[in-house]
Amino acid sequence: QVQLVESGGGLVQAGGSLRLSCAASGRTFSDYDLGWFRQAPGKEREFVAAIMRSGVNIYYAYYADSVKGRFAISRDNAKNTVSLQMNSLKPEDTAVYYCAAKLHIYSTYALRSAYDYWGQGTQVTVSS
Repeated sequence: QVQLVESGGGLVQAGGSLRLSCAASGRTFSDYDLGWFRQAPGKEREFVAAIMRSGVNIYYAYYADSVKGRFAISRDNAKNTVSLQMNSLKPEDTAVYYCAAKLHIYSTYALRSAYDYWGQGTQVTVSS
């Protein structure tokens, strides 16, 4: 079981940067795949980034095309945290951002249904 709490959201101007963090509590954190999703008003929750376990202490990151090259996901297993560094932010990035976790059973990383645990979300607003 994993409990997730996001932090770091806020208001930033276009072109700026923001770093989101997600603190996890529970057991065997290092065994979980971790992801970030976002949901804008009136839109479906969409995949942003994920970091998947390939082997012991081996992880690979994946990104949605809309954020590739601008966002970077990372994890610190010792601190039980996963972060999302967001650079060159655009107004289109405005949304509530959620972190999520799942056991590495399948290679799927971009589907909401694949994740077992979700945080409450943190608001990110990018002004023009």
